[in-house]
Amino acid sequence: MWRLTQEWDKTFPKSDKVDHSKVTFVNRYGITLAADMYVPRDKEGKLPAIAVCGPFGAVKEQCSGLYAQNMAERGFLTIAFDPSFTGESGGNVRYMASPDINTEDFMAAVDFLSLNEKVDPERIGIIGICGWGGMAINTAALDTRVKATVASTMYDMTRVNAKGYFDADDSEEKRYEARKAMCAQRLEDLKAGEYKLGGGVVDPLPEDAPFFVKDYYDYYKTDRGYHERSLNSNGGWNVIGCESFVNQPILMYSNEIRSAVMIMHGDKAHSFYFGKDAYENMIKDSKYTDNKELLVIPGAVHTDLYDGGSTGAIPFDKLEEFFDKYLK
Repeated sequence: MWRLTQEWDKTFPKSDKVDHSKVTFVNRYGITLAADMYVPRDKEGKLPAIAVCGPFGAVKEQCSGLYAQNMAERGFLTIAFDPSFTGESGGNVRYMASPDINTEDFMAAVDFLSLNEKVDPERIGIIGICGWGGMAINTAALDTRVKATVASTMYDMTRVNAKGYFDADDSEEKRYEARKAMCAQRLEDLKAGEYKLGGGVVDPLPEDAPFFVKDYYDYYKTDRGYHERSLNSNGGWNVIGCESFVNQPILMYSNEIRSAVMIMHGDKAHSFYFGKDAYENMIKDSKYTDNKELLVIPGAVHTDLYDGGSTGAIPFDKLEEFFDKYLK
């Protein structure tokens, strides 16, 4: 675990409407997770609570903290946490990911909130951003204590690892080559005595980079969103960090989720297909469609729902309305 930083080191300004503190909790794998807790100052009694995480490869000092602080200003006790193996959270080796462990990270956050004396355990929700949007839906399918879930500008990380961007590598041959390369890298890492990093967002930015790469660069590599502990801002995940994602699809049984789920996505985001397909799969043959929603943000690209972009694209009023309704 990193030393828990006590000074304010976020990519967004500190609010004077909430009290901020650092907290830790342990998941069922014994990994200690670090979180920022935001408590509204003008609320009495047991509060509704929200756990926030994401994007995939970010830290709580970036987007998840912004969401958490904003929702705390609106009356919710919130935590923004670093997942296992990243940021200020524990877990060795560093910069690994796991569909199972990362879903457990969300469930451990629900454990923590459920036992917090300031929280009403019957009114807990979660927000997942980018790759953690998929993890949030996966958690909602598993954790019956979660009453409301928002997946913002979501990725299905298992799909993109198994099939490539826009499903362009969806073939047995492409998956075989990917698996073969990972297996070779495992041996190289062991011989080297360290895990090779895959590299974060490309820097310098090539002139012919696809738009979505430029979109990521504009957030992670500039003053807008750079953070020293962010994987995407720096060296990225280990090359083999997401190896198991190829064979472990998430979002199974999403159409059995009884609690409320809202998937929100910009219609100009390269990742929009993840959100649309996840919503369609969630309502297909489902008995629980009345509390499911796909909220499309016109004109928004992927990172606009990280921090609002230049237009304030994050619909915080809509988020407040959604959680007020389902955490009442």
